[in-house]
Amino acid sequence: MNLALISLGCPKNQVDADVMCHALLSRGHTTTADLSEADCILVNTCGFIESAKQEAIENILEACSYKEANPSLKVVVTGCLAERYRSEILTEIPEADAVVGIGSNGSICDILDRVAAGEAHVESYGAKSDMPLGGCRVISTPSHYAYLKIAEGCSNCCAYCAIPLIRGGLRSRTVEDCVEEAKFLASEGVKELIVVAQDITAFGADRGEPEIARLLDELNKVDGIEWIRLLYAYPERITDEFIDAMVRNDKVLHYLDVPIQHIDSDVLGRMNRKGDEATVRSALARLRAAMPDITLRTTLIAGFPGETEAQFEKLCIFVREQRFARLGCFAYSEEEGTKAAELEQMPMEVREARAETIMRIQTDVMAEAQQAMIGRTLTVICDEYDDENDLYLCRSRADAPDIDAVVCVRSDDTMYPGRFYDVTVEDSDVYDLYAVRI
Repeated sequence: MNLALISLGCPKNQVDADVMCHALLSRGHTTTADLSEADCILVNTCGFIESAKQEAIENILEACSYKEANPSLKVVVTGCLAERYRSEILTEIPEADAVVGIGSNGSICDILDRVAAGEAHVESYGAKSDMPLGGCRVISTPSHYAYLKIAEGCSNCCAYCAIPLIRGGLRSRTVEDCVEEAKFLASEGVKELIVVAQDITAFGADRGEPEIARLLDELNKVDGIEWIRLLYAYPERITDEFIDAMVRNDKVLHYLDVPIQHIDSDVLGRMNRKGDEATVRSALARLRAAMPDITLRTTLIAGFPGETEAQFEKLCIFVREQRFARLGCFAYSEEEGTKAAELEQMPMEVREARAETIMRIQTDVMAEAQQAMIGRTLTVICDEYDDENDLYLCRSRADAPDIDAVVCVRSDDTMYPGRFYDVTVEDSDVYDLYAVRI
């Protein structure tokens, strides 16, 4: 069949889609970016929070709408929403032809055979532990960067989070397996390796002791990789050993996403976070002491059940004083099946207003930081050319793809995606920098 693949949500979900895509291509299927040309549309969904669920449903309905012009079209739903709601999806959206839980990702080729043969409403929900941790994959990102998923699931069991319910407990790949995939990615032209997991600092803990420091040592040796970027490190597991590994490995960028969620110890306790205010402050201070140039990114939750005005104001003060380079704040979303959903909820308008307040504070912080970059020289990696504005869209060490800023570069000479260039910053706005190539 000619397949169109839509993958939603986080980079970890995208890697799952890449593995499934490779298996389908190996079986003889082809792919298309045009939904109207597809024999089958596979929607790899996210189901983490309410907004993600709505986006997934909208994409499933859009895929099904192409059946009006092509009645033989098949629509297959995979990913987190499929795992979480299973048969409910077919009940609510009977136009879908199959629902595949994450434990059946490895059987996607056989499932498509059943769908193609005319079997109606196929369902397959293998054990979560059956989900492949790695395997051959395509690279769906631009060829110069790729995500390396080093673990599946999470055992932290934060009170607000549905990931353990959807994905199961932590299962880490071996260091050797991760390194082999990194070598493959490098052989395909990848220059920037983005290491992801729900909690990279827990990598290996399911086997005994965390092994993230050893993994960084080994990844640093992979020829062809020039930047190694780390996403999602939990503050209670940011050990001195981990920090030392970031410092001694020259390819590891001084960039870290540390999702702290809050700063008040009582709120953190209700969230079932493993650390308190002192834990968070210690982790941030030790990172900055070891790497004064580090870019710290974080996420926060506003309006968690029981959050008082005083606790929220404490969070606002914390954001002002810490001056995170990158920050996202979300209004708390209660998710069925989680402990926090059983608590008394505050009105959504209050949650949203608090999240907006945090983001206004962060906007001021970022605007000042961006202004201070004018006149500085940066090394950037080129992502693409914007012909409408005659600018090259690049990223510095401080910018992860899709979630952070871009550096818009003027250049009289051609710049090529995947190559590194030195630029001088000439101007800025709240989010992006404007530079000229040296």
